[in-house]
Amino acid sequence: MACEHWSDKQGADKQSAGQLSAYLDGELDPAESGMLGAHLRECAACAADALEQVQMKRLVQMAGKRYSASPELRNRITRSIAAKPRRQAGWHWQILAVPALLLLIISQAVTFYVGRDAARRQRVYSELADLHASALASATPVDVVSTDRHTVKPWFQGKIPFSFNLPELQGSEFTLLGGRVTYLAQAPGAHLIYQVRKHEVSVFIFQDRIFGDRGEETVSSSSGPVSVLSFNVENWTQGGLRYFVVGDVAANDIDALSKLLRDAH
Repeated sequence: MACEHWSDKQGADKQSAGQLSAYLDGELDPAESGMLGAHLRECAACAADALEQVQMKRLVQMAGKRYSASPELRNRITRSIAAKPRRQAGWHWQILAVPALLLLIISQAVTFYVGRDAARRQRVYSELADLHASALASATPVDVVSTDRHTVKPWFQGKIPFSFNLPELQGSEFTLLGGRVTYLAQAPGAHLIYQVRKHEVSVFIFQDRIFGDRGEETVSSSSGPVSVLSFNVENWTQGGLRYFVVGDVAANDIDALSKLLRDAH
């Protein structure tokens, strides 16, 4: 398969701008997406190009949310409007104005907190997508190479400040490839890689407390896989740990691996 078929670095006379960006945006049909996913696992150059584009998308998303109006600016605008002379209104209009002003203040506060939490959630998902894409592009995606959960789990002892359970995969379509230590918000966690039908799926495990007092609201547990930068992602909290499952496989595969991890004991 020629890399030029997938690359965005084609001549200006080409009608197609390449399909790598479409793949990362989740715009390819399932057949083409599967072909490109298989190619990325074999071609280091295209995998590196994909990682570069994922990082660029993440930076653009973060930049778009960086310059939101602060509470101080909103307060100054509100005070400047209130300071302007107004015509004397009847007492009944003043009574109606009070709840209207309260509603405005409350709606602004809700918008601020919801927007801030959404930006944090998107930042976490983008960082995890970067870690997953980096693993796919790496010649050594794991530090402990083993399909045996009883080998992989003990390897993390002393390397991260918590323990976790891994599921028995016999009878399932999943294979454990190994794991490595990773970091999110400067906190150590476990990065496990599973394979299903030649597709790699990342499982990230962190202490839930690193997401702060509002962790549950900021990175709310999903009721099912959600799409993030062409990947499906599912997350939940269990036993004080936060689990994330990330991959370019179908949502039902993400859900199936998530269920195995939830039921692990």
